[in-house]
Amino acid sequence: MALYRADVVVLLLDADKPVRVIIVEVQLRKDDDKPFSWPAYLTVSRDQHRCQAGLLVVAPDPLVADWCAQPIEIGVPGFILRPPVLRRDSVPVVTDPAEAVRRPELGVLSAMAHGETEQGATIAGAVLPAIQGLDDERARFYYDLLYNSLNDAARRALEAMMKGYEYQSDFAKKYVAQGRDEGRIEGRIEEAVRALLSVLRTRGIAVPEAARERILAQKDPERLERWIEKAVTAAALTEVLDEPS
Repeated sequence: MALYRADVVVLLLDADKPVRVIIVEVQLRKDDDKPFSWPAYLTVSRDQHRCQAGLLVVAPDPLVADWCAQPIEIGVPGFILRPPVLRRDSVPVVTDPAEAVRRPELGVLSAMAHGETEQGATIAGAVLPAIQGLDDERARFYYDLLYNSLNDAARRALEAMMKGYEYQSDFAKKYVAQGRDEGRIEGRIEEAVRALLSVLRTRGIAVPEAARERILAQKDPERLERWIEKAVTAAALTEVLDEPS
């Protein structure tokens, strides 16, 4: 049975009784799984909390927003989900640090919607201090959203701010270091994939589409490097990809 995990779930209570659950999904790119998982989020939440359930999709990119807004036909006549989508032009530009502290979620939404514009660095500078006062789990989640929403110039500015920012907690040290480690691993994977495909091409070993997809999907750099070593002397692709995925 699938495990469903929405990005954010907001439960509204009247005293101790649930009256509405709102599922918020941040969608930065098209994902063909979502037309299947979004209806499940709603029905499972409605059953679990015994109240009405709603969905809000946050999609800053206009093309992604159009894709998210397409009706989802469940298969039962009349049972069609039309996801409400929050678009870029509906989100204000937050550049005031005091406003970001008062409403950090709005600040993060602003970064997601406008982070790739020339105002990205200014928005990041306003939102970064607001993240400091949040609980650890939310701070990590919001920082990831903030960082991943920025253009390259704004990311460099944010990293510089993180280096010089004096936090009372270990937030900056922990998450910036972890992000760099993850970045190094991703770079190592990308380099290994390119090297493996290059070796196979040079040695005249054909790579069918299914095998190419398997190589591209591999996230273990050590396994990729073992495949490279085998590819140097292998006579066929089966001698390279002989390990279970």
